[in-house]
Amino acid sequence: ERLYDCLMTELLGWEKVINNLPIRGQGRTLGELDFIFRNPDTGELEHHEIAVKFYLGHPAPDGIEPLWYGPNARDRLDLKTRHLREHQSRLTHRPETTEALRALGIDTPRTARVIMPGYLFYPWQEDYPAPVQASPDHLRGHWLYLEDIEQVDTRHWVPLKKTHWLGPWMQTSTPGVEATQATLAQIHERATPRLFSALAPDPESGYWVERDRFFVMPSAWPDRA
Repeated sequence: ERLYDCLMTELLGWEKVINNLPIRGQGRTLGELDFIFRNPDTGELEHHEIAVKFYLGHPAPDGIEPLWYGPNARDRLDLKTRHLREHQSRLTHRPETTEALRALGIDTPRTARVIMPGYLFYPWQEDYPAPVQASPDHLRGHWLYLEDIEQVDTRHWVPLKKTHWLGPWMQTSTPGVEATQATLAQIHERATPRLFSALAPDPESGYWVERDRFFVMPSAWPDRA
């Protein structure tokens, strides 16, 4: 959200009217407005919802269309998209939102936009169709199970902390194998997924830069998320 805030205000010159406004009613929190901006071209207020997501394609039980799960398989692309479109982006239609905005002297936005950047990870060595809601030029990676890791050259892999998932990763030093091997051992011990950046040297810059990225998943995923 901070990066999106910087993009809209500092780079594109939109006025941020409010962000992270909780909407309450009926004794509970109904949702939260991520941002309300003023469009500098139209002068109109816009409601923007932002979610950075990472989804992995996996065969569906019916075998028709693949399902796209998050690393924690309780999260799924179709469910998240439906929630953003049918709930979050419609929060401004609720009377509770109108009342909350009026109390702050803010008009109700007429336009709502959903922005969901991130990566889609395709099964290693399998050809999957992209989900219909994805942009044709979306960012891509691959995923595989831990038991298949011996078939992949991991010598120049680097494990990524979650704060580095936005990518792409680059570094000056040659990747070492110790951190990758230790992280792979953790996947086995803890049954938790981990994301790796596959690096290659770039002669022009002198850096090791990301050429691909891989999620390595425990064998029970997505059944035991």
